[in-house]
Amino acid sequence: MKLKSSTLRTFTTLHTWVGLVAGFALFVAFYAGAITVFHHDLMTWQSPHAADRPMETLEDAQALLDETLERHPDARAWVGMMFPGEESAQAAIYWPDAQGAWHYASRDNPRGSGQPPSAELSELVNALHYSLGIPLAGTYLMGIVSLLYGVALVSGLVIHLPKLAEDLFALRRGRNLKRFWQDAHNVIGVLSLPMHVMFAATGALLCLVMVLALALDPLIYGGKLMEAMPAALDTAPQVAAAGKPAALGGVAMWHARAREVAAEQGIAGFEPAYLKLTHAGDANAIVEVTGEAPRTLGALGAVALDASTGRLIASQLPGRRDANHATLSIAYLLHFGEYGNAWVQWLYFLLGLGGAFLFYSGNLLWIESRRKRRQQVQGRAQLWMARATVGFCIGVCVAISAAFVAAQALEWRGADWGVGVGAGVQWACFATWALCLLWAAMRPPLRAARELLWLAALVTALVPVAHGLATGWWLWKSMAAGHMALFAIDAGALAMAFGFAWLARMTAKRARSGEPNSVWALPRTA
Repeated sequence: MKLKSSTLRTFTTLHTWVGLVAGFALFVAFYAGAITVFHHDLMTWQSPHAADRPMETLEDAQALLDETLERHPDARAWVGMMFPGEESAQAAIYWPDAQGAWHYASRDNPRGSGQPPSAELSELVNALHYSLGIPLAGTYLMGIVSLLYGVALVSGLVIHLPKLAEDLFALRRGRNLKRFWQDAHNVIGVLSLPMHVMFAATGALLCLVMVLALALDPLIYGGKLMEAMPAALDTAPQVAAAGKPAALGGVAMWHARAREVAAEQGIAGFEPAYLKLTHAGDANAIVEVTGEAPRTLGALGAVALDASTGRLIASQLPGRRDANHATLSIAYLLHFGEYGNAWVQWLYFLLGLGGAFLFYSGNLLWIESRRKRRQQVQGRAQLWMARATVGFCIGVCVAISAAFVAAQALEWRGADWGVGVGAGVQWACFATWALCLLWAAMRPPLRAARELLWLAALVTALVPVAHGLATGWWLWKSMAAGHMALFAIDAGALAMAFGFAWLARMTAKRARSGEPNSVWALPRTA
């Protein structure tokens, strides 16, 4: 297949500029997304006693629900609860107050607080993934970025399609470092293309679902979107309180009935994960039980029951869902890799790191392609793009590792210091990121890259050290006790630290032996 040179230039320009515009946000999304694949394991890793905590029972969950409804009247209107199970050994409950502020409680903290227990770190990493940590507007921003990402994928495929078979496995090493980076960029991009297309499509859908619904409102909902949204997103119907008291059924009954309904619809092994209860103590009380069905792609399903009698009201289970629920469930599970076992999680982790490399290397290639080869002093655009790439991309790697260290330090001694874990982790992350950006802006790009890579190696190596000091679960102890989630996170941090150190050494080598007229070379007077 041969394209006209004008067509190729058009797609090359489109690919370059779309990649540059969206690349910084996509680096954060992919790097944080690689980590948030282990979202549930991070909650166990953060909690000092989670590894050796005995599994709570449904009776414990019932006691927590009863105490919460008695202690916090606001929870009677709407309350959610996680069942004790694989995700967490401890039942957790959450509800909004009259002002819309969320509260969280557990058996250890029945009074409740404004932060979910042991979830501050995982929530921060997840927020960086889907919104760059920017409330509300960041989600829509990342939806737009996902659309641009799709454009970059299509244009990149068009560029490389004519020479795809020839260059697919070419990885030419030698003095021409630009060609090596180009080969690596192309190989990773092409080999992971199907997954990247899926990430772009599902990311845009999950972030822009409300925008899409508003656009389709006149065509599908006839201008009554707000009335139709509850049925499109939830399983339980929206009903008003009857104003008549009624005895509330129990957690164990709801758990058993949800499994029974799933079995009647051909879903064996359905495991309830959490519930949502409305109008507790009222004759119109409804409980919606959501769980996972094994060996299904859209594993999440839900059953809505009369909270007093357990009568089935509605269900959205795999194979028996409407188009809205099926699409959103499958999109979520595909995007986060929650349809498989640990091997799928590690595959997504590697794909996340590979995606981050694509956008980092794309910026490097842009800088090198505009280098003035016969001129020692490079243009301001190249210099500032190099500084921004170093500060933003390497900076977020340092910042996330700093958040990991801060989470353990604050769980350990935060009460003595008067610092909450949630606020402390946020400050550690974003303050570190800002300082890295400032440092990169003040230093030559080569020196900033080398120094920040060594800093990333140091801070990331401190992650298992902080975990061991704060909880006593050192790397070798976790492995010996069979706590493989704890071991994997600590061992993964050490591997990442070695990776950052290797990149720092390669950067220093590039400065000494690479092309002298480059932003990545040491000044000749140095």
